[in-house]
Amino acid sequence: MDRRQIEPGFAVSGQLFPQDLPGLAAQGFRSVICNRPDGEAADQPGFQAIAQAAAAAGLQALYLPVQPGMVRDADAAAFAKALSDLPGPVLAYCRTGIRSASLWSLAQAGQRPIAQIVERTKAAGLDMSGIARRIAHGGRTPTDSADAHADVVIVGGGAAGIAVAASLRRRMPDLDIALIDPAEVHYYQPGWTLVGGGVFRAATTARTMASLIPRGVRWIRAAVAAFDPANDAVIIDACRVVRYDRLIVCPGIKLDWGRIEGLEATLGLNGVTSNYRYDLAPYTWELVSGLRSGRAIFTQPPMPIKCAGAPQKAMYLSGDAWLRAGVLGNIRIEFMNAGGVLFGVKDYVPALMDYVRRYDAGLNFFHDLVAIDGPGRRAVFDVAEPGQPARRVERDFDMIHVCPPQVAPDFIRASALADAAGWVDVDQATLRHKAHDNIWSLGDVTNAPNAKTAAAARKQAPVVAENVIADIRGQGPAAQYDGYGSCPLTVERGKIVLAEFGYGGALKPSFPKALLDGTRPSRAAWFLKERMLPPIYWQAMLRGREWLARPEKLPTAR
Repeated sequence: MDRRQIEPGFAVSGQLFPQDLPGLAAQGFRSVICNRPDGEAADQPGFQAIAQAAAAAGLQALYLPVQPGMVRDADAAAFAKALSDLPGPVLAYCRTGIRSASLWSLAQAGQRPIAQIVERTKAAGLDMSGIARRIAHGGRTPTDSADAHADVVIVGGGAAGIAVAASLRRRMPDLDIALIDPAEVHYYQPGWTLVGGGVFRAATTARTMASLIPRGVRWIRAAVAAFDPANDAVIIDACRVVRYDRLIVCPGIKLDWGRIEGLEATLGLNGVTSNYRYDLAPYTWELVSGLRSGRAIFTQPPMPIKCAGAPQKAMYLSGDAWLRAGVLGNIRIEFMNAGGVLFGVKDYVPALMDYVRRYDAGLNFFHDLVAIDGPGRRAVFDVAEPGQPARRVERDFDMIHVCPPQVAPDFIRASALADAAGWVDVDQATLRHKAHDNIWSLGDVTNAPNAKTAAAARKQAPVVAENVIADIRGQGPAAQYDGYGSCPLTVERGKIVLAEFGYGGALKPSFPKALLDGTRPSRAAWFLKERMLPPIYWQAMLRGREWLARPEKLPTAR
């Protein structure tokens, strides 16, 4: 914990963990304020865990979440009231302390000179000069001047962002590129299914962001608050402005854990787990390897979600583990799917149904998880079957694997870049924004009708890179994306159904059928998933080496 003392009686810090609370109490603190929304990062403990540890240590805890870079006047007022109401000394925390210090600074506005506010935060190692500018402009952020500028600005340092940065650098090595992302750790998320299946260790799926940013690309470690496309500007935290000639938007998708009542309070406890989080995937395997009887539930929310096969991958690997352990006959498996089909591309369903029957799994379609009582081990589902009255059902469980609802990030949904559903509005072939010619998007955040997978981003990155370079050279779009996505469905340990498809469900196999028939389970596909794809991800995709991902030319560009 990196604690920064702002003044007597108030300090800020980065992310707290439950084990930190007794030490804070021993240092004399009496209250903590959480300014970080739950579910912001894969390795972040929820506020409920912090609140329980705080209570045990004799501290009061308050939840005042603020989205990165989006400190509103109302947030500052609520923070000022909290400082007045809570017993001091008080420690406020977020990811790095910046949001908490910004809230304190704005809460002090009008009560003390701006210079004093900036001086105290600066002495604590936190630069609030951007707050001073915001106050001086009546709460508005001016975009007529910039704190930084780049030829190409990339928002998002996940698989899509780093891959497109690397592809751009390979095509034009002297291109001035800035990448904006606050995270310090990058995760190979496709590996979490195998962590939950006891095949990979979680640590092998994580690397530092600094080790992956392509050489020559400036990394701006900040969160995006807003876009101002009329002025070619991105507003980042502390009200700073980054200007661009061309913008690429790929911040990924938001896991909306809070939409399911009671879920956040019980994640990682009471048999409730999810392979969609780095810290929980090992708990999945702990539950699977320890379960000898009872009911195991696997859920899938309404689409869109990233890697739509992941919820059932967890079910298949768990069923296989119980079959091998000789306890499958004592375990009732239920798959609760908010949709109406097992998998969206029908060619792969027969092979998957063979495994559904092998594990004697119950398929329950149109069942949407809406609430969980962790201590009571009870899950609540809304059921909306076509032609039937809506109803609500409950299921007891001994373990439950939850796939959370998923939406575009808040700062995307609130922006001028979004369509009516909140996703970045792009042409599905060129991935160029429909209204802003100098903006492109790729990855999970676009509204292109493709599967949201890392494999899709691997194919999209070269397309965007080709089209951005063509635009820089004064040419029209040069490449097109065909909707390719891949979902290696881990149906048992050692075998995979390798689903590869494009727009409209058209099959897009990477290998000849005689070598690898993706519609049938195979050991070759397992070898690809376990042994080949991780190094391809780290050493090829994120370094601009476009193995099996060369962009397809537009017909007019041939």
